[in-house]
Amino acid sequence: MKSFYTHACLGTAALLTLGACDSLLDRSPKDELTENAVYSNYESIKTYAWQLYDAFPAYDQINSGQGNSNHDNLGSTRSTVQLRRGMRDMIMWADFDSDLMDQGADNGESDWIWQRYDIPTSSYDYTAPYQNIRAINSLLQGVEASSGLTEEERAHWRSVCYFFRAYNHASLMNRYGDIIYVDKLLSDDSPELYGERIPRDEVAQKILDELLYARDNLGAFDDGECTITQDVVNAFLSRYGLMEGTWRKYHGLGNAEKYLEVSIEASEALLPKYNLHPNYDEVFNSEDLSGVDGIILYKRYVEDIFMHRMTQETRNDNAGEDLTKKAVDMYLMTDGQTRWTSPLFEGDKDIHAEFRNRDKRFYYTVTPPYRVKKDPDSASGWTSTGNPIDEEYFSLMQELSDDQHKTLPSDQWTGTITQVQPNLFNDRVDNWNHSGTGYRCWKFYNRLLVGKNNRDISDCPIFRIGEVMLNYAEAMYEMGRFDQNVCDQTINKLRERGGIPALIIGQEPEDPTRDPEVAPTLWEIRRERAIELMAEGFRFDDLRRWKKCDDYLKTPKLGMWIKQSDYPHMPIQDGAEEGYISLDGTPPGFPDYYYLQPLPTDELLLNPNLTQNPQWE
Repeated sequence: MKSFYTHACLGTAALLTLGACDSLLDRSPKDELTENAVYSNYESIKTYAWQLYDAFPAYDQINSGQGNSNHDNLGSTRSTVQLRRGMRDMIMWADFDSDLMDQGADNGESDWIWQRYDIPTSSYDYTAPYQNIRAINSLLQGVEASSGLTEEERAHWRSVCYFFRAYNHASLMNRYGDIIYVDKLLSDDSPELYGERIPRDEVAQKILDELLYARDNLGAFDDGECTITQDVVNAFLSRYGLMEGTWRKYHGLGNAEKYLEVSIEASEALLPKYNLHPNYDEVFNSEDLSGVDGIILYKRYVEDIFMHRMTQETRNDNAGEDLTKKAVDMYLMTDGQTRWTSPLFEGDKDIHAEFRNRDKRFYYTVTPPYRVKKDPDSASGWTSTGNPIDEEYFSLMQELSDDQHKTLPSDQWTGTITQVQPNLFNDRVDNWNHSGTGYRCWKFYNRLLVGKNNRDISDCPIFRIGEVMLNYAEAMYEMGRFDQNVCDQTINKLRERGGIPALIIGQEPEDPTRDPEVAPTLWEIRRERAIELMAEGFRFDDLRRWKKCDDYLKTPKLGMWIKQSDYPHMPIQDGAEEGYISLDGTPPGFPDYYYLQPLPTDELLLNPNLTQNPQWE
């Protein structure tokens, strides 16, 4: 099933190599080769256009299995680069800037949360989208001039270009607000290189116009799997409309309703067409996502051709990705109540008790507690401690998963078992698979490959119906149209997959941690979003668009309850003898000007007409 993508990757590499050889041999002008060879017919354009897809934040960009040291090198052989908020590798890492995840290591505090973000000299966040946009505009210019296309084909490729141009500009606007919008291929003497930033209102409308054109003019051509379709455009419109609409509402910009209506319309086009895949874990840990329910677009990975290291990050010696106590407390009990209101909750001072009777997605996201002994005759073997509670969750994980995915005990990438979870890093039993909060994230853990490090092949969902359901529910609430029918189409389908009873509007569970500025129904919509999208890089942007960073990011990130006598080297809140792990302390708060990133100083020096974002001067 992966052969088409393999050929596409190889084809793009060959095309780029051809360009290099031509330049070296000086057989013809480079621009002439590009126009004549690349833009001459539909198939060559399709091959060239594969590079545009690298803009999507997937699991990461290893294509050789030899590490990822070149990810920051914009001059490397990768012609385009991925876009995610502040990150270029693991999508999990973007969530370290939020309240729900923490970097489980010493000195792992977020620079954003701790007001340590410095104005950069140069920035991947700024340069990468414009690099992508230049490639898009080059393709678009070639498409418009090509004599080898029918008008229908030309409209199709114009739509593909418009989609990716809008996607890249949306990334810039999300980070910087007002930006320079580049809608043509620039030369060294183009005046646009020294242009002023365009107001957000204009940029947002240009992005919307291009997306709507793309949706309405994509042709019925077979570009293969994992390519842009009308459904893909609608999925991004669902996301973009919600992002821009709620940003405008909560940041007081006005005209929010137009974008929320766009999100609603796009979501309604998709909801009848896709079902949720019944197994949450398989959405993120399948070798092949083709034909899987609920997947609108995904990125393929192929062994020895195009790989990632997302899985190995959860199976190696790094202390990296943890959920916080706040995140764990958000997961509902199997009676639909919160951990504070449910009689099923047995307390959090015993982690085995804390894990009982929770949403199934909890077990797929955080490694359940256990303890075993190593088999002295086999690194991958284990023996029982003889204490039944140490293996309490073994049967549950066998029921929920299988040996290729998430059964216990967990193991290192080599297949060597981890003797205990939580394996707290300052008092660890094993040097791998350790944790800082006790709530180790293993959402992307699988055993599709054993004994091969940084060579993972699980496909990555780019757009999926679960996110669309959340976008639709929230946009409908913001427009005053969220009713029980909408709830049943969205929130309750997601809860059902997690084994949680349906939400009944007006009967929301009492949550003593609810933000008093957020109505109970909206609180439950946002809870569901946090749980369903945990560790996927959405949370910090969600807090930004709701303008809730100062409210939610000024409290300590805590971990599990421990006794100092059991873990003598782990920090406890307020220095107590027992209490919640506290790695980072209490942050200073989140100033308003932090909602937008500062422009890199190099860009300001190169273009004197650029202005810095307020208070970053």
